[in-house]
Parts: sequence; structure tokens; C-alpha cells
Amino acid sequence: MKDRVIKISLFTALLLSLTGCEVIGDIFQAGMAVGIFVVVLVVLLIVWLLRKFRR
Repeated sequence: MKDRVIKISLFTALLLSLTGCEVIGDIFQAGMAVGIFVVVLVVLLIVWLLRKFRR
């Protein structure tokens, strides 16, 4: 239980440390193809983390 709380806390801290405007701006500066790749990676990471926490 304690390990799960630590993981959720770290994940929440990571999400709160990234501001939306900066991330979106950087994605569009890097180019549309890279932006799509990053968005797909983030979605896959979130799905993977949600599956890990449900077990």
C-alpha cells in the first residue's frame, strides 16, 4: 500500500510540474510529426501506468 501511495504521489508531482502551455508550445516548435509522436507516447504511458496501478 505504501509503495502504491509513493508511486501515485510521484506521478501526480510529475503531472503538476509540467505546465500545459510550455509543453504544447515546445511540441509545435519541434514540428507536427514529432508532436504526434510525443502525444502517442504520453497516451501509451498513461494507459500503462493506469494498468499497473489497477493490479
